[in-house]
Formats: sequence, structure tokens, C-alpha cells
Amino acid sequence: MKPSIVKGTRDFGPVEMAKRNYILNTIREVYELYGFQQIETPAMETLQTLMGKYGEEGDKLLFKVLNSGDYLQKVSDQELQERNALRLAAKLCEKGLRYDLTVPFARYVVMHREELQLPFKRYQVQPVWRADRPQKGRYREFYQFDGDVVGSDSLLNEVELMQILDTVFSRLGVRVQIKINNRKILSGIAEVIGAADKIVDITVAIDKLDKIGIDNVNEELRGDGLTEEQISQLQPIILLEGSNEEKLATIAEVLKDSEMGLKGVEETRFIFKTLGDSMLNNQFQLDLTLARGLNYYTGAIFEVKALDTPMGSISGGGRYDNLTGIFGMPGLSGVGISFGVDRIYDVLDALDLYPKDSLQTSRVLFINFGEKETAYCLPVVAQVRQAGIRAELFPDAAKMKKQMAYANAKHIPFVVLAGESEMAEGKVTLKDMETGEQTLLTTEDLVSALKR
Repeated sequence: MKPSIVKGTRDFGPVEMAKRNYILNTIREVYELYGFQQIETPAMETLQTLMGKYGEEGDKLLFKVLNSGDYLQKVSDQELQERNALRLAAKLCEKGLRYDLTVPFARYVVMHREELQLPFKRYQVQPVWRADRPQKGRYREFYQFDGDVVGSDSLLNEVELMQILDTVFSRLGVRVQIKINNRKILSGIAEVIGAADKIVDITVAIDKLDKIGIDNVNEELRGDGLTEEQISQLQPIILLEGSNEEKLATIAEVLKDSEMGLKGVEETRFIFKTLGDSMLNNQFQLDLTLARGLNYYTGAIFEVKALDTPMGSISGGGRYDNLTGIFGMPGLSGVGISFGVDRIYDVLDALDLYPKDSLQTSRVLFINFGEKETAYCLPVVAQVRQAGIRAELFPDAAKMKKQMAYANAKHIPFVVLAGESEMAEGKVTLKDMETGEQTLLTTEDLVSALKR
């Protein structure tokens, strides 16, 4: 029987891992530049921690882990015959694989509250698992890369996270648009037009403006049960144009009777103004159709789209007011972002943005001509490695053609040859695999040449 892997999971070969590590290391370096510290949590959490945190649908997508030992011991024959999957799972499983990094982070904060220095700035990159139906771009095992600041209400945290997004995508060479909205503005709009329960319908309809035009958007709003008066009140918001400042001025006018709405405008204005004073490479845009996870976020919300290739959101996040309330510790506010590593990988692939040296394995291969030559090369290889240069010595005295083919297949840019004549002079020959050029060098000169 041919071996296979679980549907919705993937193997990553050396080239893919080199690309993924380039992305992960870039993000990691930027987080650390801003004072974030890394944590990790276990792959398995108790079901008590996980259940009921993601809604009914989420609970169904949790991978549950069978208890070890005689897991049928606590189950009666009657329960087995009833075949009630959920009830059986509750008895047979006490653990599950984590579904995201947010709930484990909330648990971590509550459990380690005494030793944490607030505000606590953490980043975390680990795989998560969802028992979803696999399809293009949707996997059962995938990586999340989150950064959060908890224990501070300051909007400077939002500003810093926007700078982190800008820096990461600038370093990766991806032109992006960073969209910003505020949950309080959305609530204010619904409040002002007397349709608080219709906020999701309103944002979904407005989001289609580019695709279907104003008349069809209004038609959809009618279908959602909004009155003509409510629809007319929404027009200045739907047709919002101009700079971020002009848009905010229009919304502030519409929301003049909503205290919450105006607070959202004020928060958003602060973020844009403060960002305007820092040197940024990407465009930030107020987007009122952005509604990410409405029941979860309470303030600013963000989303990042790549400009040069079609792809969904490649990063997003927002401010939440009660991360740890689910574990009985209310009142801890936080703000966070998450990078979609798999989607960023696809964007860099599509735009061919991986730097050559990020995909290189070894920089140099020493050719093996036999025992005597190998003994001569070993101290040279050691010196090259001590200088921080990735080097290999071919293990077998195979045909020259085979060794050269190995170097080509691994994209190794240089090979070193040391035969009778080189050994007599106490030197080696460095061959550039791209140009074919060969140079006779001492060990010191070899190290300098490889470093260049």
C-alpha cells in the first residue's frame, strides 16, 4: 500500500521550508524590533478550555483526542447503543487540538497573570487544526502568526501594530493596502438609523458597491428589511469619497447624535493622524465595509490586501475588550494582528519575491577526490564554516560529473577542487558555477572570496 498523508495537511520540502522560514524570520525580526516576546502553548488543550469559545460551528470543527488507556471504561452499553456522537465524545475525550492561538493565549494570560509585566506584548507562531472540509487555500493544519498587546487601552498600540504591518510587507517587497475601520463607527451607524440588529446586513451590502453599483446595493438593503428613510440616511456613508480625513468628517456629521459612533471617529482620527507623522511605505485607507468578526472586536479593526496579485486578506486583526473574560478574569483589553503565513507564501510565489540567498542551502561544495585529498580539505572546510559560511564536503569519492550534478541540483553557487597540484602549493581552486571561472586561492583568500 502506498503511503499517504491526511487530507488537508501538507509536507514541506527543503525549498518550501526555506521560503517559509524567510517569511517567518522576517515577521519575527520585526516583532522583536518593537519589543514583542515569543511564547508557545501546547498543541493540545483541555476541551474545557476550547469548547464554547468559537460558537456552535467552531465546536464541531475541533479535533478531539481520545483519552489514553481504556477509554470505554466510563461508557455504558446503553450510551454506546444510542450512538450520540457529541455525548460520547464528551466521555471519551478530555483533550483537543488547538483551533486558533487566541483562546490558548487568553488561558495563558489568566494562568500566568502574576508573573506577567503589563502591558504584555507577545508573539506566537504555531500550527492550528480545524476539522474543516479541505479545499483550495483551506487546510486542516495550518500556521498562524499572531502578535498581541494586552493590558493597555492606549491607541498607540494600534499605531504600532500598523507600523509593524507596514514594515513586514515592505521588507517582503509586497505592496499592500491596509484597511482600517472601527467597530464603534459601525455600531453608531446602525444606532443612528435605528437598525442596530441589521449591522451585518448593512456592511455586507455596502461591501458590494464596486461590484454591483449603488442601485443594486439599495435594492439589497430593501430586501434586508431597511426602510426608505434608513436607506436614504445611509447614502452619504455608502458613497463616501475623498481623503481619510474628509471621509471621517462626513461620518462625524452623520453620527453627530451617537456618542459611541463619535468615539469611534475620534479613535480612528487619532490612528490616521499619528500614522501620518511616521514614515510609511504603504497606503492606509478608511474602509467602512470592513466588519471582521463583529461579535469579537470592540474598537479598531484592520485588514491587509496585496495590491499586485488577487488574494484574500493576508493579515488582519483588531481591538477586543474582554479577551480573558471567558476564563473568569474580566476587564483586560487587548489589540492584536495575525499574519496569514500560507497566503503570504502564495503571494511571494506569484510575484517571485524570494531573494536568491534565502533559498540557498550551501554556499560551497568541496569535491571529494579520495582519502588523501579529503584529509587535506577537512581543515579548510572547518575554517570556512567557522567564518559562518555554509559548506559541504561530498561524502563519497564519486565521479566528478555526479558531484557537479549534486551542486547544480542544490543550487550551490561555488565548488572547491583540491587535487595533487593544489595540495603541492598549499592552496585550493574555487570554481564559480555560474560563470565557470576558476581561481587558485589560499584558505584565507577563499574565505574572503566566499564572503563577498
